[in-house]
Amino acid sequence: MADDLTVTRNDEAHRYEIHVGDELGGFLEFEPAGDRVELPHTEIDPAFKGKGLGSKLASEALNDLARRGDTVIPSCPFVAHYLGEHDVEGLSVEWPEGVDEAS
Repeated sequence: MADDLTVTRNDEAHRYEIHVGDELGGFLEFEPAGDRVELPHTEIDPAFKGKGLGSKLASEALNDLARRGDTVIPSCPFVAHYLGEHDVEGLSVEWPEGVDEAS
């Protein structure tokens, strides 16, 4: 299945999308906030839960944001948890109040 996974940035919908073949498997929303980008929500289609799509989506999206030089605000619990367990080279993170980076 890993060969069939693609992650794309959909600027019109303000989200990163992960596709399994031609099917939308999930998305990670982003909201531009001045010189920062808030990441409020990640959703994976129940048909694909437990297959690692969330981690693949977070990894690709965060690496893209790092390449763009954006500072991210991980208000989504899934993204905050991912960042607590994974380093993303070059990514600047501004932790929202009440979210511990180790969570």
